[in-house]
Amino acid sequence: MFKLFGKKTPIESFVAPVTGQLIPLTNVDDEVFSQKIMGEGFGVRPSEDEIHSPVSGVVKSIFPTKHAVGITTENGLEVLVHMGLDTVELEGVPFSELVEEGDKIKADQPLMQMDLKKVEEMGKQTTVVVVITNSDKLQDTPIITMQTITHGDSVGQFNLHK
Repeated sequence: MFKLFGKKTPIESFVAPVTGQLIPLTNVDDEVFSQKIMGEGFGVRPSEDEIHSPVSGVVKSIFPTKHAVGITTENGLEVLVHMGLDTVELEGVPFSELVEEGDKIKADQPLMQMDLKKVEEMGKQTTVVVVITNSDKLQDTPIITMQTITHGDSVGQFNLHK
């Protein structure tokens, strides 16, 4: 017999972590992200303070400076939600967590609060960057185009290797 239906390619769906302007990763004003040194992904220039999870998974880490959250999906993707650019230097001041390490979360669930006004007053950009730090697991990625987006809106599907 012919095997017409092989193992399906795993897919990870991503949603916007915040309302604002969706931008390709190459347009993020930080070389580590824009040159994809940390991995594939996208950015959002936020218009609101509440940051949501772009995927379902488990919160693996909340950085001590609260500027970034690591999430691992059921398919094993390691997703970093990085709030603002060079915000590690702000020592957690404009951030407050809405989840804890070890929490199982759903896509679009609130993760963190980022006081946009305070970040800007402290001289930093507010761009939220979502990167897949183990991008070697990806078979392909969606094309990200600049557009206004609302948190929870689909950003696209990332296909993983079988």
